Amino acid sequence: MGQKEAAVRLRIPERGQLGWVAQCVEDLVESDHEVRLVMSVVEKLDVSGFYESIKAREGAAGRDATDPRLLVALWLYACIRGFGSARELARQCEESAPFRWLCGGVTVNHRMLSEFRVDHGEALDHLFTQVLASLVDKKVLHVSRVSQDGVRVRVSAGSKSFRRQHRLTELLAKARQHVELLRKQVDSPEHEALNKLQKAARERAAKEKLERVEQAVAQLPQLQQRQAETERRAGQGKYGQKVRQREPRVSTTDAEARVMKMPNGGFNPAVNVQLASDTVSRAIVGVEVSNEGSDSVGLSEPMRQQVEQRTGQVVQQHLMDGGYLRNEDLEQAHAAGLELFVPPKPARNPSRRGHELEPKPGDSEAVLDWKQRMASEQGKEIYKLRASTSETVNADLRTYRGLSQITVRGLQKAKCVALWCALAYNVMHFGHRLLS
Repeated sequence: MGQKEAAVRLRIPERGQLGWVAQCVEDLVESDHEVRLVMSVVEKLDVSGFYESIKAREGAAGRDATDPRLLVALWLYACIRGFGSARELARQCEESAPFRWLCGGVTVNHRMLSEFRVDHGEALDHLFTQVLASLVDKKVLHVSRVSQDGVRVRVSAGSKSFRRQHRLTELLAKARQHVELLRKQVDSPEHEALNKLQKAARERAAKEKLERVEQAVAQLPQLQQRQAETERRAGQGKYGQKVRQREPRVSTTDAEARVMKMPNGGFNPAVNVQLASDTVSRAIVGVEVSNEGSDSVGLSEPMRQQVEQRTGQVVQQHLMDGGYLRNEDLEQAHAAGLELFVPPKPARNPSRRGHELEPKPGDSEAVLDWKQRMASEQGKEIYKLRASTSETVNADLRTYRGLSQITVRGLQKAKCVALWCALAYNVMHFGHRLLS
């Protein structure tokens, strides 16, 4: 008779077992963890601009405010980790060791985090400039040559939320009527069962809806003017007739969003995030957010001015893709002694393809200088830096820093999101240099 097989011995979780755990928050992360680098950089920055809106002051009643340095570090590290949701960040502050180390026992909630992210645009912009000034001082940045590119980022506006003028007028009248009706209802005996918070919530929701429709209506004159200019340039041909059949449409959820052609070839509500990068260090040196679907509307000159203002240096060579090409920019840059590196647009006549840079009668000195520069071997080598700089920076922000979709409404808030992502990129790549 065979020997009976011995029973296995297992360690089984005892989740009801009480125990004493001696733990220090400082021990949650290793000494060389990247979250410590983020906090060290933030501690060196001047965040006094974030203090202006704080109401908790010495000698006044009320609870203490959460330290802006902590909130700045939380959002920077969240962008470094690749997510931009306030709810996800609040969850990480409870579950993730690095975020718990940052908090150090201070509690945060998603509402506080969400408001801080977009309510301090000027202070955030100054913070971004501080980092660039420090990199210039440490001779990391040399913005004599910069590369600019646009990234179309999906926004939260619904594709079916875009309305024409007649529909917006109807919605505006209904929204105003609804607000007035609601004001009467909340004070009526039938709604006595509602508490003050419920009444306030209903009235606030109706007012917010009215404000969004009013913002959409306010965008119509600008779009109608642009439509008229497009019709004038289109002429009287078939394309002109097609353009005249279009009517401007505005979103009732995000009035400043526009339908744009996306990198995948489709069309979605989006914003155009403009990024300028130093071709030597690949640091981001300029950020702007526009609702222009095309780059050929004069976006290069404002970006160049922004870069020079932030860094205190002069841009001598500006690299862009063909979508930015405008004769006005060529003339302006030539007069300022600036070299633009931008490829020509393909010729409409197939027989002229490949001959776009040949001199033509009537070309101005600025155009001839640009054609000669782009046709030269040296110019071709310099222009190769545009793709190796801007494309890698764009890919980094979209893939790793959370710039895949913007979930806030309005260009100002969208710019705050873009600034957080760009600031996180610079801190991630140049944090050690900032501390040296």
